[in-house]
Amino acid sequence: MRNSIEGTPGGVVFAGPKATEVFRASAVGSALRLYAKTGIKVNRAYTPAAMMAVAAEITGKKFKARDYAGAAAELKAWAEAQALLINVGNNAAEAQS
Repeated sequence: MRNSIEGTPGGVVFAGPKATEVFRASAVGSALRLYAKTGIKVNRAYTPAAMMAVAAEITGKKFKARDYAGAAAELKAWAEAQALLINVGNNAAEAQS
């Protein structure tokens, strides 16, 4: 399946498994930043431990306990790098066709 991240007038479309993982990383990173700044959880499932486990799973890095801001920064960097790779890959495929 082709992965793509495209902006539309109604929002952003994350199509494909890799693009969906970029959205997941962005959402968890945003939730971690909110929790680090305010102590507010975005929902019951996003406990600090669960969010840190997802951050470690996505980035492949181990984080110190309660390093919510550090994990959020790593997720943001990972998501930006992956989004760039998806877009570069799509542009290269379009250039070949």
